[in-house]
Amino acid sequence: MAGRRRGSDTKAEIREVAIELFTEQGYEATSLREIAERLGITKAALYYHFSSKEDIVRSLFSAHLDALDAMVDWAREQPPGPDLHNRAVDRMVDLVTGDGLPAMRFALANQHVVRDLHPGRENAFEKLAELFEILTGPNASVEEELRLRAALLSVNVVLLAAQGLEASDAQIAAVARGIAHLLVPPGGTPSTETR
Repeated sequence: MAGRRRGSDTKAEIREVAIELFTEQGYEATSLREIAERLGITKAALYYHFSSKEDIVRSLFSAHLDALDAMVDWAREQPPGPDLHNRAVDRMVDLVTGDGLPAMRFALANQHVVRDLHPGRENAFEKLAELFEILTGPNASVEEELRLRAALLSVNVVLLAAQGLEASDAQIAAVARGIAHLLVPPGGTPSTETR
């Protein structure tokens, strides 16, 4: 790695390269030495940021949970408006397709590792439930709630469905965005009707 980078930049780059190697070669077949070599750093420099492969994977999931937290905080601060649901869909697509595509590929290729090392799976579901509640409001109809939930969750479904397709990450993200927007409730803002 050329030049000095901030610690958070280096950690992000290590995660990115590790996920690539874990996906290409398999988690067990990839060593910390190979990750360091791909990055052009010493193994000691890698150990400064991560003590093990498991630590790298846990960091990846923690970063995803932090991004989900940030989205919940963002939603809480947004005034209701006709485009709130569309903006939320765009943020979800950006969140999931940014680092999400390589992470999804890793998770599919190494399901046993994810099952054993993923911290806070339940916490992710709680964060999503909180996000849904904030975005739909207390008076949304069942259809509005389900359409918004389906729109936000469809992003992950598209990423799963894209496995094995000859498509670029940009193409996959564009399709995920398009499908999610089709599912957004008409009007794009919480209803004033009661259930």
